[in-house]
Amino acid sequence: MTKSPLGGEGGKNPTDRGKLGVQCSTLVDGRGVPLAVAVAGANVPDQKLVAETLAAIPIERPLPTAETPQHLCLDKGYTGKPVDRHVRQRGYTPHVPPKAHQPAKPKHRRGKARRWRVERTHSWLNRARRLLTRWEKYVKNYIGFLHLRCAIVALRAAKVLGQALKQTKLPPTSCGR
Repeated sequence: MTKSPLGGEGGKNPTDRGKLGVQCSTLVDGRGVPLAVAVAGANVPDQKLVAETLAAIPIERPLPTAETPQHLCLDKGYTGKPVDRHVRQRGYTPHVPPKAHQPAKPKHRRGKARRWRVERTHSWLNRARRLLTRWEKYVKNYIGFLHLRCAIVALRAAKVLGQALKQTKLPPTSCGR
């Protein structure tokens, strides 16, 4: 959740005494690189952002096959048949942990949980002060800055940005003495 003091398209956040806020739904790959983002008011349920987030992927993804299925790990906020149906229509295999009142499914873990990579990506995105508190009145301006930050995160994950800066050695400067 991001605070939105100027309003815009943000909605009332029920956990923050009705103050305006924005939430960002992020789709990341297995390494934590952001692939797609969707923005809505803080009072919009997570389930309603699934279609918008999956539609925001800017590149064509490879078709899933029986040998290489594509998994989509979601948190408990995405529990429900409409989300499950929509995710399966897009060709993903959904993985949603059960809520507290639901019986637990048997676990067949072949790999480690990757939720921490999503949380790390949110942390990287929130390091930009401009995104932490939304001062833009228009959603398209906020999304533009969000996409710019996602590009920076992706370039750093690819070791293009940061590594190149460290490898270039600048000549010593003269002070005119």
